[in-house]
This record gives sequence, structure tokens and C-alpha cells, in this order.
Amino acid sequence: MQNDLIALCTSRGLTIGTAESLTAGLVASKLAEVPGASAVLRGGVVAYATDIKHSVLGLAESLLEHVVSEAVVTQMAISATRVLGADIGLATTGVAGPDPLDGQPPGSFWLAVHHAPSHTTVTKYVQVQGDRGQVRDLAASSVIALGCELLTTLS
Repeated sequence: MQNDLIALCTSRGLTIGTAESLTAGLVASKLAEVPGASAVLRGGVVAYATDIKHSVLGLAESLLEHVVSEAVVTQMAISATRVLGADIGLATTGVAGPDPLDGQPPGSFWLAVHHAPSHTTVTKYVQVQGDRGQVRDLAASSVIALGCELLTTLS
């Protein structure tokens, strides 16, 4: 799937930035595996700690009372485009487990993709069973797939 996203962005002259909490850099890593990614991938912010979401990404502290939320992941994706000077922002936040967080069960996560040129953002909530590695890997793959879906609908 990351090959498809890199190809879509390359053909359209678009760049990507990531803002990752749950996946801790895994999305950017998957994208960087693709030959030619350097023409597309601007960089990524690992905002694992809540205070980094505020200090680096600029999210309002009041928004961060519930970090596993659609509102937070949306702002993370938008901030990725702003902070990294990218056209597309991919963002993840959620609970890898094994314990619940913020009232959310393990294996639950929010994804967002922001297309800055059209001011379009799509989000998706997912809840799965699995260990930490499985949850994080699925979240990373899923946000990349969501990016492909958004770009395909915008064509």
C-alpha cells in the first residue's frame, strides 16, 4: 500500500508529512522503505507524549484532555502539513495496549489524512484485537490505505 501512496503523490507532485502518536514513526518508516520516497516524504513528528502534541504540533491544551479522539487526530494531520510544509498529513493516535487509555480499550485508534490543497480531511476509527506490535502495524498500514483512498477520490 505504501508503494501506491508514494506513486500517487509522485504523479501529482504532492508531499507527505506524518504526525504519529500510537505508531511512533512506523508510518514514516513504511513510506521511507519505498524507492523514490525522498521525492515525496518531507518528514515526520513522533508526538508520543501529550505535551509534544501541544509544544511541537501546536494542538490546544484543552483539546488534549482526550488524546484518543477524532478531534485530536484531525488536528494532528492538519498540523503535520503546516509544521512540515507538506501537502498531505497522515496522523495516528490510539491505544496499543495492554491497558485502556483515556476511556478507550486496547486496540482502538483514530486515523486522519489531511489534503492541504483542498482543505479536505478524512478520519477513521478502528478497533481490533492484537498485541501492541500488531495494533501499531495495522494502524500504520491503515492510515496509508486511507491516504490512497482520499487521493483516489480527489482525482
